Amino acid sequence: MGFRLPNAKDQRFVLQVVQPALLGLMDGSVSTLAPLFATAGLTQSPHATFLVGMAAALGAALSMGLAEALSDDGKVTGRGHPVLRGGVTGLATFLGGMFHTLPFLIPHIQAALALAYAVVALELLAIAYIRYHYMGSPLGRTVVQVLVGGFLVFLVGLTLGRFGGG
Repeated sequence: MGFRLPNAKDQRFVLQVVQPALLGLMDGSVSTLAPLFATAGLTQSPHATFLVGMAAALGAALSMGLAEALSDDGKVTGRGHPVLRGGVTGLATFLGGMFHTLPFLIPHIQAALALAYAVVALELLAIAYIRYHYMGSPLGRTVVQVLVGGFLVFLVGLTLGRFGGG
């Protein structure tokens, strides 16, 4: 099932729900990687890492939700009501940041990290699939783009986490 927009209702759904949700998922998944994995490396504490991940996810959700709601009233672009778009973007941003934060509820750092790595890979693949399915992006290219982008941010977190690790 690839990209197709057979009618205006489907196009409205993509513009008003899918696109803001995809924006939020991408931002939440990627923007929280560096602080999360840097914290894990610096502290070796799953609890501290979870709290930093939660703070990053909530902060990113508020920032992205407000930015989306305030950036466009939807009248000219047809992107829908700004509060709905902002809410969708904020919620998706929070979820994108929390999925790979939840493994740090596990009290063993190595187990938490292993699970978080797997969750990040699944998040990035899901984002690539959504881009392919709803936005018509070629699957191979979108997988490479999303994985490379996510991997670069992930490397920043790992590298900074090793600088201060004792």
